[in-house]
Amino acid sequence: PLLWKARKGDPCGAAYAPIGELLGNRSGYVLDAQLNLQPIGVAGELYLGGEGVARGYLERPALTAERFVPDPFGAPGSRVYRSGDLTRGRPDGVVDYLGRVDHQVKVRGFRIELGEIEARLREQDSVREAVVVAQAGPSGKQLVGYIVTLDPTVAADAAAQATCRENLRRALKARLPDYMVPTHLMFLEQMPLTPNGKLDRKGLPLPDASLLQQEYVAPENELEQQIAAIWAEVLGLPRVGLNDHFFELGGHSLLATQITSRVHAELGLEVPLAALFQTESLQAYAKAAGDCRSGSTADFDDLRDFLSELEAI
Repeated sequence: PLLWKARKGDPCGAAYAPIGELLGNRSGYVLDAQLNLQPIGVAGELYLGGEGVARGYLERPALTAERFVPDPFGAPGSRVYRSGDLTRGRPDGVVDYLGRVDHQVKVRGFRIELGEIEARLREQDSVREAVVVAQAGPSGKQLVGYIVTLDPTVAADAAAQATCRENLRRALKARLPDYMVPTHLMFLEQMPLTPNGKLDRKGLPLPDASLLQQEYVAPENELEQQIAAIWAEVLGLPRVGLNDHFFELGGHSLLATQITSRVHAELGLEVPLAALFQTESLQAYAKAAGDCRSGSTADFDDLRDFLSELEAI
């Protein structure tokens, strides 16, 4: 707080918390993990230098070495303090606080800043509070987003949740890479708090993919039944219905690859991987798979007719 000057008109309780501008002979950098400057608008850890930065922690040399590092842009011997704050710079010179880098996790080989996902969720008009955590899933760690909406009735309305969930997924996919979009989005009336009023992360409910399934509609034909069995096994569910959505049930790109591989190996169908991302339900995916089967036959017939014409010539 001693290093920053607040600005009038900066909003409070929005998707971010504006820290303000630097005061006096101080320096501040938003850096990535390799201590490279981040462009304006890109999230990174805030490093502070110049006047006002201490020499270190009293009688704690290990922590001092971790937090007080050489200034990559300053004079020889100068140091900067690693704040641990996830921030981003704005064109007007203000720095926005997005969260803590302490909440960095590794999911499917990718290092992810949970605060950046939370900030993107809070940017949405329907969201009042948002928390993202990494939970254990059937195929390893998965991201779970917990949402408190501005409309308190959403938490008790399954239909409203489905609509809000789809809108939030669409918004996140437009701003974040696929691996940073939470597998589950759960809606709460309020966030669980500790006795001193802080967020109780251990009190967040575990996701249950079966609760996200649509009203069960049994697969009808043989192809639908075969694909439903593959989906259920890959997703770790007892059954999957025609109206169920692969990604709403916890699917992601790696599991999509498994689905595509198994459909090819077990059913002999060359269904493009993109089909899982383009279809809304198991029924729609099964139809796309059926079209691949019929399309392959048509292509073969066309090739055979063409060869016959060549022979005739």
